[in-house]
Amino acid sequence: MADGGRRQRRAFIGSFTAAGGRGLVTAAVDADSGALTVLSSVDGVPDPSYLALSHDGATLYAVSETAEGAVAAYRVDGDKVTQTGPPVLVGGSGPTHLSVFDGHVLTANYGSGSITAVPVSPDGTLASAASGVLQHTGSGPHTRRQQGPHAHQVQPDPSGRWAVSVDLGTDSVRVCTLTDGAPVLHRETALRPGSGPRHLAFHPDGSYAYVLNELTPTVTVCQWDAASGVLKPLAETPVLPGAPAGDAYPSGIAVSPDGRFVWTATRGEDVLSVLAVEGEGMRLVGTVPCGGHWPRAIAASDGFLYAANERSGDVTWFAVDPGTGLPRRGGAIEVPAASCVVLG
Repeated sequence: MADGGRRQRRAFIGSFTAAGGRGLVTAAVDADSGALTVLSSVDGVPDPSYLALSHDGATLYAVSETAEGAVAAYRVDGDKVTQTGPPVLVGGSGPTHLSVFDGHVLTANYGSGSITAVPVSPDGTLASAASGVLQHTGSGPHTRRQQGPHAHQVQPDPSGRWAVSVDLGTDSVRVCTLTDGAPVLHRETALRPGSGPRHLAFHPDGSYAYVLNELTPTVTVCQWDAASGVLKPLAETPVLPGAPAGDAYPSGIAVSPDGRFVWTATRGEDVLSVLAVEGEGMRLVGTVPCGGHWPRAIAASDGFLYAANERSGDVTWFAVDPGTGLPRRGGAIEVPAASCVVLG
């Protein structure tokens, strides 16, 4: 227990075992400094690149980002996690993201361009098989990266009524529901052709969504109507102060709890960007080094920002200036082939 009887916070870090990662790493989070301390690791499934916690924090879910594609569940037990059963095939290849929605775990399968639902039992364990798959269709103008659909992220909206999937290959965001355990398309919203949307994050009040584009280093600000499940693009803002020398590869996005700032990571430039939210738009405040190389994902919590730097094999933490939103590097831990950070 932390001081005053509070439960000690944990960070759960995914990694690519095929690149030397230790699998799923558990770390302690210091409440005052944001510092991380590695506690344990488990390598029960290959390439657990993205993680998601259950709503009660008792179960952790991980994709297995492989050609076969699977998801696994782990019981959170103090300083470690324990796998609760065999991985469940998702019927799609290369799952890159997952989330918990309406009694199911949803996975975004990048390789096959689809969304899968796997039922969750009351004790947090997974059913033995997926209950439905929604296949995306379409393509984009980027001849190498957009020959077909590539679902990169799927998550609930703040109301919990809709699941929203972001597809890099089709330049679109799909709004879905579940019917009899199967994802069903409600509406598809087109973004600028060739933008390559990768991930989105919602404003805390649920009125806006910010879509980070990978093929062009920008964020698309969208209005979100939870009552009707409609996403409306409004404006697009650069995440870099100038044109990159080559492909920039933006990756992760996070919104401050008060909704004043949006942070993004860009792998090709090894930077974190700070954008100030200004009504229906945003303004680039500045960039800072990510503390490593190839920041694949970021997470924000309690005045701190965390970057999983895949190629340098570390996770860096930053204290965030509450006035400017600018992160200040605090330190780092070694996590080979780090791919994501989830805070619990």
